[in-house]
Amino acid sequence: MGYLKYLKQAWAKPRENLGEAYRKRLVEWRAENSIMRVEHPTRPDRARALGFKAKQGFVIARVRVMRGGKKNPQIHKGRDGGDLSTKISQSKNYQWIAEERAQKRFPNMEVLNSYWVGQDERYYWHEVILVDVYHPQIMSDKHVSWIVSPKHTRRVMRGLTGAGKKSRGLRSKGIGSENVRPSIRANGRKLR
Repeated sequence: MGYLKYLKQAWAKPRENLGEAYRKRLVEWRAENSIMRVEHPTRPDRARALGFKAKQGFVIARVRVMRGGKKNPQIHKGRDGGDLSTKISQSKNYQWIAEERAQKRFPNMEVLNSYWVGQDERYYWHEVILVDVYHPQIMSDKHVSWIVSPKHTRRVMRGLTGAGKKSRGLRSKGIGSENVRPSIRANGRKLR
């Protein structure tokens, strides 16, 4: 077995397999900024599987997202509409939110993909793989040069990454998924 296979097994249950090192890492990450550029991927096996290459033009950003329920502001004045509930059912998953935040921090790059690296009671951490579309090494790389095309501009904002497609319900086809294409919103607008 190669070393990446052992890494994959270790990250299957990080609290048990990585133990104290994993807990120390989370303590350090809590003290950092919410979006950090990192030199090397924390999970090289996962990064490689999602298209990362250790060459110029690729950047890894670790993004922290707060967990928990989301709320609408409470009505304090005027007439309320009857329902006083302020709870929001979040329509995006945390990984997609992390990707969008990384895209905003690095506007000259495109999000290729992302993966989970940790969580505690308060936060999720994801590492986002970003690609510099104007870098000559990216343009000449046949495996990733597709992202240079204008139709992939700001793809994360349109839900075209893996996390975005999962959140939009696009992982399934056929029976039971008739109302997700071309989009849930477009399907609701259709005249029947």
